[in-house]
Amino acid sequence: MTTRRPLFATLLRSIVILAAGWLLLSWLVVLVLRFVPPWTSAVMMERQVGAWVRSEQDFQLRHRWVPWSQVSPYVPLAMVAGEDQKFPFHHGFDFDSIQNAMDAADEGRRLRGASTISQQTAKNLFLWNGRSFVRKGLEAYFTVLIELTWPKQRILEVYMNIAELGNGVYGVGAASDVYFHTPPARLGPAQAARLAAVLPNPRRFRVDQPSAYVMGRANWIQGQMAQLGGPGYLRAEQAPANTRRRR
Repeated sequence: MTTRRPLFATLLRSIVILAAGWLLLSWLVVLVLRFVPPWTSAVMMERQVGAWVRSEQDFQLRHRWVPWSQVSPYVPLAMVAGEDQKFPFHHGFDFDSIQNAMDAADEGRRLRGASTISQQTAKNLFLWNGRSFVRKGLEAYFTVLIELTWPKQRILEVYMNIAELGNGVYGVGAASDVYFHTPPARLGPAQAARLAAVLPNPRRFRVDQPSAYVMGRANWIQGQMAQLGGPGYLRAEQAPANTRRRR
């Protein structure tokens, strides 16, 4: 008994030290990425490795970082309008959407996505695709870290630079080159809306050959962009609650 207690205490101490080290390291990485553009993301690396494993000879990963100042203001607005209209006001989680998704599941209706842009940024940057409690737990953890460490503009800047916008096309820089042959700063509201329209499933939906569904969704997003009040909506974090529009 006396030998087991020191062994247990040593093991517990080691676990605590490892956990504290991992927490500190993960926060330091998030802190650094507030100022340093990420050169890749976990999802990009996952896609590239998958292409190598499956011997996809024609696969080409395209990605080019573009700072906020060199992107049309319609692009982040379109992504917020299409994906997460409460983004300027929540703290990483949209509990109303989560509850609605749970209610829909209980009623046997089609599942709806309830992830915010902050959650998607955390997943794309640090984690992997797929559904598991472990991944969702880590996603929540990194979402909290990001929301505590980055301003909202930085979250959107990273998101629009790492989001998949086509098979192997990541971020607005690569997407504007591939689909519109123009700098991101020159993208208009219709082009921005079309990029945002494929975000639910960028390997099925096409920006360059949009289906009727994609065009309909793009038109809806443009309408939402106008209703939200244009790019100024993203600077409205301090607006009174009764002036905030909902999806």
